[in-house]
Amino acid sequence: MKNQLWYHTPPAEWMEGLPIGNGRLAAMVWGDAACDRLSLNHEWLWRGVHRDRTCEPVAAHLPEVRSLLAAGRFFEATALANLHFGGLGGMSGMPHRVDPYHPACDHTFTFSGPQRFIGRSLDLDDAVARMERRIGDTAVKAECIAHPDTGTILCRWIAEGGCFGGTLAYGRAADPHATEAILYTPGFLAYDCAFAGGIAFRTRIDIRTDGRIEAGTDGLRITDATELLVSIDIGTSVKGIDAELAAHTLPDKPWHALLESHRNRFSELLGRLSLTLDVPENPLPTDERIRRMKAGESDPSLPLLYFHYGRYLLAASSLTGELPANLQGKWNDAIAPAWDCDYHFDINLQMNYWMTEAANMPECAEALIRYLERFVPHARQAAKDLYGCRGIWFPLTSDAWGRATPEAYGWGVWIGSAAWVAQHLWRHWEYNGNRAFLETRAYPFFREVARFYGDYLQEDAQGTLQLMPSQSPENRFEGTGSWPVSIGISSAMDVQLCYDALTYAIDAARLLGCDASDAALWQSLRDRLPPFGVGSDGRLLEWERERVEVEPGHRHLSHLYGLHPSTLFNPDERPVQHTAAIRSLESRLAQGGGHTGWSRAWVACFSARIGRGEAVWEHLTGLIKDFATVSLLDLHPPRIFQIDGNLGAVEAVLMGFVQHYAGKIHLLRAVPSAWPTGRLEGVKVPGGHMLTLIWENASLRAVAITLGFEPRAVLAGQADALTAFGLLPEGCRIVRQGSDLLVEGMEGAVLTLRSGN
Repeated sequence: MKNQLWYHTPPAEWMEGLPIGNGRLAAMVWGDAACDRLSLNHEWLWRGVHRDRTCEPVAAHLPEVRSLLAAGRFFEATALANLHFGGLGGMSGMPHRVDPYHPACDHTFTFSGPQRFIGRSLDLDDAVARMERRIGDTAVKAECIAHPDTGTILCRWIAEGGCFGGTLAYGRAADPHATEAILYTPGFLAYDCAFAGGIAFRTRIDIRTDGRIEAGTDGLRITDATELLVSIDIGTSVKGIDAELAAHTLPDKPWHALLESHRNRFSELLGRLSLTLDVPENPLPTDERIRRMKAGESDPSLPLLYFHYGRYLLAASSLTGELPANLQGKWNDAIAPAWDCDYHFDINLQMNYWMTEAANMPECAEALIRYLERFVPHARQAAKDLYGCRGIWFPLTSDAWGRATPEAYGWGVWIGSAAWVAQHLWRHWEYNGNRAFLETRAYPFFREVARFYGDYLQEDAQGTLQLMPSQSPENRFEGTGSWPVSIGISSAMDVQLCYDALTYAIDAARLLGCDASDAALWQSLRDRLPPFGVGSDGRLLEWERERVEVEPGHRHLSHLYGLHPSTLFNPDERPVQHTAAIRSLESRLAQGGGHTGWSRAWVACFSARIGRGEAVWEHLTGLIKDFATVSLLDLHPPRIFQIDGNLGAVEAVLMGFVQHYAGKIHLLRAVPSAWPTGRLEGVKVPGGHMLTLIWENASLRAVAITLGFEPRAVLAGQADALTAFGLLPEGCRIVRQGSDLLVEGMEGAVLTLRSGN
C-alpha cells in the first residue's frame, strides 16, 4: 500500500497544501490551475526583536504569595503571583516578548497559456511533492523536495512533448515593520528583508533552464523551456547571511541523482519502522476519502496513512534542523500567526516528540535536546531572579532564542516545564544507551532540575514537602475569580513531574557512580512529596484536595500526566492511582473534553495506555473527521493549523501495539478491531531492543527481537534474562524445546532473538 496523499484538484488555501521540509528549510507546496506556489520558511526566522530579553529580580515577593496560599486566600494569591511571576503578555493587555515565527515569502511560477490542472501528490516514503497540469497540448510535471544534504529546496518542472513558459516571481505579505528589496537577474533572484529592531534574512533562488530567461522588475520570464530547475536557499543574520548561503550550494548533478540522494536520506530514517495491515486499499483521492469518512463511511487504511504522515512530518520538521518543531512544525504563512507559532512547554512541544524514540527516530530528538540545552545558562539566572532558587527554570511559552522569561500573564506562573522536558532526555538515554550522552548532557540537566526543586519545595507542619505556588496547566478551580488558571498548592501534575524529575537525577547519579550525597538528598525529597491523592468519587485529585472545577470538560488533562506520558500510574505498581486516573479521564470526556486536535490525540494515547483499542480508533478517526484539512493537517478550533495532533497520534498507535511500564513490555494491548491482522517492524523499546510483531485475527503469531545495548546473555538462551529485561510478553513464559526457546501463552507464536549491532 503506497503511503501517498494525492488529489485531482488544486488546494483551496495554504493549509490544504503539501508540506515539505528538511528541518532547516520548509515549504508548503500549493497553488492553482495556473500557478505553482511555494510558501517558504526557515527555522531561525523569528522576528528577533526580543532575543536578548531577561527577567526582573522578583523573588522577594515569593514569601507573600506563599503566605496567601497557606491561608487559603487563592484569589489574592493568584492575582499577586501573576503580577510578579506571570510576565506582561496575555490577560494584562500588555504585549509579551515572545517573538513570532515568520514566513520568508512565496515563490511562484505562473504558467503562460491555457492551463488544465491534472493532479498533485505527496509521497511520504520518498518525501517528494508532485504536481501535473497541461499547458495547451503539453504535459508539464513538477517535483519539489527539501533536500537534506544540500540544505536547499529544489523544484524541477519538465515538459513532455513540447515546451512551456511562465513567470517566476517572489513576494511577501505586507509587513509594516520590515524593509525589503528584490533583485531579478537572468541566473538568479535575491530578496533581502530586515525586521525593525530584529534579524535580517536573504532568500536566493538560482535557476537552471534550457529555455530563455528575461529579467523584469516583477519577475523572471521563462520561454521555450523543456526543463526548469530552481534551487532555493535562505540565510539569516542569526548565522550570518553570507556564510549560511555559502554553506549550501547546489552540486552539479543531474536531477535523478539529486532525487536519489534525497530519497535515500528520508527512506533510511522512515524505513526503519514499518506498519502494514491487511485492510482494503482505497483507490479514491485523499480529499474524497476524508469527505466520505466525515460522512460516516469506513476506511481502515486512512488512519494508517495518518500514522505514516505524522512520522513524515516529524522527519520533515527535524531531520537536519537545529530547532525543534514548533506549534506548526516549520510551516507558517502568517505575519501574525496564532500563538506566534511558539513553543508551548505545557504539552504541545512535548507531544511533538513523544513518538521519537519508539519510532526509532533518535536524530529527530536531537533538535529538541539541543534547544533545551541552549536554555540552560539563562534558565539558571531566571530561577534565581524569579524564585530565588538554584538550578533552572523554564517558561510556559518561548521562541527560538533560549530565553527563560515569563510572558503569559494569567497562565505563566508555573515551575513544571523543565521537569517535563527532562523526560525526553531520560528516554533518549534509556532507548539508546549512550553513556557519554547520559554523563555529559542528560545528567547535568537532571541535576539542575533537581537542584531547583531542592530549593523550591516547602515543608509544611506535617513534614510534607509542598510545591507553592503551583498550577495544573491550564485549568482552574472555584474561588480564584476569572483568572484562566488557578494558582494553588501542590497540583497533581506538579507533584508527578517533581517525582519523575527527582527519579531521573537519582537513577542517573547511581548509574554514573557520582554525587552520592546529592542522590541521597533527592531521594529524601522524593520520599516526602505529597501522596498521589484520590477523591471521594474515586477520581484522581487534580489539586491538593477536592476542589470544584470551573470547566469539568477542560481540554487539558494535566493531572493525568502520571498515566501518560509518564508511567507512574500503571496497574502493576500503582493500581489505585491507575484506576482513579481512568475515572478522571472518563469524567472529563463525559463533560466534553478532548475537543481540540492535540487534546484528542492525548486522549487517544490515554486510551492506548489503558488497553482500550476501540477508544483509540474512535479518537484516531475523530482526529480526521473533526480536525483535519484535506491534506490531513491537524486543526485547532476554529480553524488553526497546529501540528501536535498529527504527531501525538503516532504515539497512540505505537502504544496500541507496544508499550513499556513496570519493567515489562506489553504487546497488542490496544489494537483496534479494524486492524485485526498486520505486521509492525522496527519499533523500539527501552534497552534499545527492536521488535517485529505479526498478528492474525487479533492474536499474536510471532515476535522477533533484535537486541539492543543490554547484555547479550539473552542470546545464550537464558530465559531469566528475557524476564529481567522486560522482553517477555505479558502473560507468557519461556520453555525450552531442544535447542530452541519457545513462548507459552502466545497461542503458538514464535519468539525469535537476533543480535543487534
